[in-house]
Amino acid sequence: MLAALGLDNAGADDALSPVEALMRQAVPASIYTGPSSEAADAPSRIPSAASETEALAELRALASRNTVNRPMIGLGYYGTITPQVIQRNVLENPSWYTAYTPYQPEISQGRLEALINFQTMVAELTGLTTANASMLDESTAVVEAMLLSRRASKSSSTVFAVDADALPQTRAMLATRAEALGIDIVTVDFAAGEELPSELFGVFVQYPGASGRVWDPSAVFEAAHLSGALAVAAADLLALTLIASPGSLGADVSVGTTQRFGVPMGFGGPHAGYMAVRSGLERQLPGRLVGVSVDADGKPAYRLSLQTREQHIRREKATSNICTAQVLLAVMASMYAVYHGPDGLRAIALDVARKADALATWLIELELDIEHREFFDTLRVRVPSRASEIVAAAHDAGYLLHEVDADTVGVSVDETTTFTDLDRVAGCFASGTGRSFGYIAASEHGRLPEALRRQDEYLTHPVFHSHRSETAMMRYLKSLSDRDYALDRGMIPLGSCTMKLNAATEMAAISWPEFAGIHPFAPAADVQGYLELIEQLEGWLAEVTGYDAVSLQPNAGSQGELAGLLAIRGYHHANGDAHRTVCLIPSSAHGTNAASAVLAGMKVVVVATDELGNVDLDDLRAKITLHADDLSALMITYPSTHGVYEEQVVEITAAVHDAGGQVYVDGANLNALLGYARFGDLGGDVSHLNLHKTFAIPHGGGGPGIGPVAAKSHLAPFLPSHPLAQSAEHFGGYTFGGGVISAAPYGSAGILPISWAYVRMMGADGLRRATAAAVLSANYIAERLSAHFPVLYTGENGRVAHECILDLRPLKEATGITVDDVAKRLIDYGFHAPTMSFPVAGTLMVEPTESEDLDEIERFIEAMVMIKAEADAVAAGRWPADDNPLVHAPHTAVSLIAGEWNHAYSREDAAYPVHALVTGKYWPPVRRIDQAYGDRNLVCACPPVEAFA
Repeated sequence: MLAALGLDNAGADDALSPVEALMRQAVPASIYTGPSSEAADAPSRIPSAASETEALAELRALASRNTVNRPMIGLGYYGTITPQVIQRNVLENPSWYTAYTPYQPEISQGRLEALINFQTMVAELTGLTTANASMLDESTAVVEAMLLSRRASKSSSTVFAVDADALPQTRAMLATRAEALGIDIVTVDFAAGEELPSELFGVFVQYPGASGRVWDPSAVFEAAHLSGALAVAAADLLALTLIASPGSLGADVSVGTTQRFGVPMGFGGPHAGYMAVRSGLERQLPGRLVGVSVDADGKPAYRLSLQTREQHIRREKATSNICTAQVLLAVMASMYAVYHGPDGLRAIALDVARKADALATWLIELELDIEHREFFDTLRVRVPSRASEIVAAAHDAGYLLHEVDADTVGVSVDETTTFTDLDRVAGCFASGTGRSFGYIAASEHGRLPEALRRQDEYLTHPVFHSHRSETAMMRYLKSLSDRDYALDRGMIPLGSCTMKLNAATEMAAISWPEFAGIHPFAPAADVQGYLELIEQLEGWLAEVTGYDAVSLQPNAGSQGELAGLLAIRGYHHANGDAHRTVCLIPSSAHGTNAASAVLAGMKVVVVATDELGNVDLDDLRAKITLHADDLSALMITYPSTHGVYEEQVVEITAAVHDAGGQVYVDGANLNALLGYARFGDLGGDVSHLNLHKTFAIPHGGGGPGIGPVAAKSHLAPFLPSHPLAQSAEHFGGYTFGGGVISAAPYGSAGILPISWAYVRMMGADGLRRATAAAVLSANYIAERLSAHFPVLYTGENGRVAHECILDLRPLKEATGITVDDVAKRLIDYGFHAPTMSFPVAGTLMVEPTESEDLDEIERFIEAMVMIKAEADAVAAGRWPADDNPLVHAPHTAVSLIAGEWNHAYSREDAAYPVHALVTGKYWPPVRRIDQAYGDRNLVCACPPVEAFA
């Protein structure tokens, strides 16, 4: 590889290795901190690399410091039983967790079907027309519903009425997000009969309430509609198997979480939130939406629908900044419903309701006052001045109850709760009398109000009735994964997305009960292992980025962006500079940048890029001068979105600081910097980091992601906080005072052991070597393919960073073959396509990462060279422009063997362009999908079985 770059003998004169000589050429000297630099010898707080065995032993020690008590706190998080067939064949299966977002739908049919199942499950349980493919968590989903209500309502009011019985974390997040957007939150006790504000654009009801109360909100929804407002309900899906759906009661939008459908609590996540809407609001849905279209043969095929409404396309016109979903967790939740079916879900819900009823009966026997007499799984018990005593006694007995206030205790029942548990918990209320409780024959529906009992059917599609045995379920999951392409099949060379190895040892700990079985609001004494792991990881991330403080709370890169911009906003407000609202963003930036800025209450001003793909310094200076008094921030990506290390980055950040602005450095490309430069040294004030890219957390088919936010000390006070956090202090002794960004205090903490293990086993030197390997691989591909496809951007020394952009526009001009044709033809060669048409239309952005060996890289290069030759054959007239293996790609097995072969090219040309494919061919399940058809004929639920006949 080095020889191809002319570097096999480089570095000998200054004792640098040839690889380090490459990095010297690629990384500007003004920011270089690699070997032989002054910063290279600085002591590191990251310990030397551990072996896999050593890292697992250390994780076991950390896990042992967590105490797994029986969770009965509720508040949106419950104990649940993950069927082993789902845990082993989804959560722990690389065919599912190493897949990418289904932007190439022909090779994503398995996970797209699983998501269609998810959408169908949510839509039918909520009684609404259309559900999306998951949200980040329940509280984020409520915020998105608020924003949807504002843009869809006919009211010009700024008031959003919020249920006094909403989850506390949701109320806190609503306050954070509303303040930046000028929305007025008004709290109303709906169940107590308080009236709505005279003018409003939306109402939000928790159903059942955080207190457990079950009541009929239909009158509230009707009153909201009369005011021109939209009605939103956050609903518990398990309860909806027994009680009337929000849609049937008049809700326009329903949101919530699917955590209790077989997804472990994981100290807060990741879990799949959900959102469903009534007919007419489909195009207002944030996030991803899976729909049904047809392929080139007219057969049904799944794909992402209505993508033009997504934030990464709408940029500063976006109404949401949601980018990632929670696909892996949505798949688990959907398969929980597929495995249990409607009868099984209803049986679980009835068991929960009856056990809650039995507990209430026993507590009433103790002459205790139950706050609400109608509930599903949660009851509030009035115990004047005894709440802390009872909660402590329960903790000593191995149970976590909710201390609502000094006089009230909350208890929530879930599918893991036994009658023995209930007896012991009831005993904690009995003041040590030794009272035992006899079996109670609870009513069939527990204490649910008869008028709200569900009458309609749900989950009627055959998929929810066909896989009840483990054998059938295992085979169904296998059949779906076989339709997909993931990293366990081969390289996914996506630029800007970093599809790297998620090592098995890194993944091992997430299934351990000491990490998976912890409630996010457990007392600090129970989570000392988690808190130590979190502080260590915060410290390691601070070091490699050059920042002082890190918050792990944001559960997606987009949320990390928002957190960083809100920190900048808070800083300016604290300094009396509330007028600083202008955010400068280069035209090449990720779409989430502009969307996040808008949601942080900022005005986006676009900065031009020059012909080399760098920020146009003259235009930047002109925009700074024009907006100097109002300048809030600059958002840049480094290395740039064009895949090069910009030489003038320090000059760029200095110009912003001189004008009183702050610099946000997007951390999407951090894997090209580790060990060679640091955001804080570039002049960055705050950044988000994609742990699902640089730090080995898997993409999971489109989520989970984690986007921690790191900042310099002056912004630390404005980083995300949480009212229910176990500790106020973070690494470095910092206390954060910003608002709530995720539902749980530490976001998706359940997968933090992955990144902890990655850094622990790499060490600082390993992180640096990984960066160099990734940059070497990208430059090797660029060099080898430059004779066939122009490399669009390079740095001053002719080098790229960790990715390269191949310009296919000349190919289209010469041959008529498009970037889409090349992407689909790569499937026939056994590859997932690189990133298409971003950041430049008609290009492919290739990122090999450090995980791919030379054989796989050579296989990709061979495929691209042969595809270029095929395109040239079209131009030369060997194949017609409308009948060649590129325009008809990808080729399914059925398309090759069914009927007569009437094409100008052979079956062998179609199926086996490379002889090596004969022994390991991946066959796509569908032919090229008609994207427009799916948008014109919107179907976002399970199609009937006859459609596939």
